[in-house]
Amino acid sequence: MAGRLMLLDTASLYYRAFFGLPDSLKAPDGTVVNALRGMIDFAATLTARERPDAVVACWDDDWRPQWRVDLIASYKAQRLAEAGSEAEETPNALAPQVPLIAEALALAGIPVIGAPEAEADDVIGTLAASWNGPVDVVTGDRDLFQLVDDARGVRVLYTARGVAKLDTVDAAWIRGKYGIEPQAYVDFAVMRGDASDGLPGVAGIGEKTAAALVNEFGDLDAIVAAAQDSASSVKPRPRASLLNSRDYIAAAREVVAVRRDLAVSVPSPLPSPDPEALRAFGERWGVAGPVTRLLTPA
Repeated sequence: MAGRLMLLDTASLYYRAFFGLPDSLKAPDGTVVNALRGMIDFAATLTARERPDAVVACWDDDWRPQWRVDLIASYKAQRLAEAGSEAEETPNALAPQVPLIAEALALAGIPVIGAPEAEADDVIGTLAASWNGPVDVVTGDRDLFQLVDDARGVRVLYTARGVAKLDTVDAAWIRGKYGIEPQAYVDFAVMRGDASDGLPGVAGIGEKTAAALVNEFGDLDAIVAAAQDSASSVKPRPRASLLNSRDYIAAAREVVAVRRDLAVSVPSPLPSPDPEALRAFGERWGVAGPVTRLLTPA
């Protein structure tokens, strides 16, 4: 298959819909359907505007894989429902909508793809790496900036300002925002850290220092080697922090880097939509309008 592939970071989108739309949106049976309605609307908007040749909804089969937790125990720990729980804190009104979202996407001919012990990020990384053509990754997760590759036509449609105001993230955007090249993003992110993912970063090293280090030395191996060399240009404070964080750095590189080797692929041929079943689904769950827009993009 060829053409442009659109990869949806599905949970990122349906969480945005859930928190962005009122819970007064309900199905005839009283089920709250704000996330369902928003997700279908997002899919309709994105496909109509970008006109991809193929769309895949990438799924979190495991939102907090044990192998990542084994490397860094704090990884996404703050997202747990309660201490000792292994279930992500999903709002009560959202949980019943998640399987409905998967059903709606499948009826629309959008395959829903996950993998054991893998996050949607890893599915996205694998499909982007294996696709023979340009790729758009739709996400609100900046970790996926590591996939940007102008030579291959891989870009991120970043939803931080909303699906109606997407930022198109390419190499120039990353240079303008962070002052680094996309291939340096993982090493940059390891040093900066990310509190939302439970990654503390290297103490005292923020975005500017992290960018300066990767630009001067190239990658984390060279940065750590420079920190060990008293004659290098690394300043005393970041030098001490880097040396004290060597174990963290080694583990965090594996945690932050998305996998690109999962046993998943874009179905060929792509599944066909089932308009009749999708319209019936729309009527049952009170989302007939969004379903119509998805079936008949402008």
